[in-house]
Amino acid sequence: MSKSIKSLAAALALTLSATAMAQQATKPEQLIKWRQSVYQILAWNTGRIKNNVEGQFNKDEVVKAANVIAALANSGLGALYAPGTETGKGWKDTAAKPEIFTDKKAAEAAGNFVKEANELAKIAATGDVAAIKVQQGKLTQTCKACHDDFRRKD
Repeated sequence: MSKSIKSLAAALALTLSATAMAQQATKPEQLIKWRQSVYQILAWNTGRIKNNVEGQFNKDEVVKAANVIAALANSGLGALYAPGTETGKGWKDTAAKPEIFTDKKAAEAAGNFVKEANELAKIAATGDVAAIKVQQGKLTQTCKACHDDFRRKD
């Protein structure tokens, strides 16, 4: 990882670690809002990559987006799935199924997401559009697998 990625990841990890320590004082609704916000940022950045590999390619944009995805993937998102957030409303009603809090497959799905996000950041740095497109597909498959198992349908 580049120095800037490490700095961003460290800052995010520190922020989420502080958040995790303060969770007992944090209302479930706030945790759900943060969780929903993270996934919106992930969606925005995966869209940025998709637009670049399917349109006019800008390596810097792809690298930035991939680094954000990797940093968020490595930030300890599991802390946002604290007890009490199985139901409720953040920006909107949570779409998380109760199984995400108890099923061991959820941790495996999270691990797959982290692995593929880290690989995307590495491949993005090469500027190889075809390889980035393939890895983007692998990453989005981890998202789809988790959504299929652990997200309520709208």
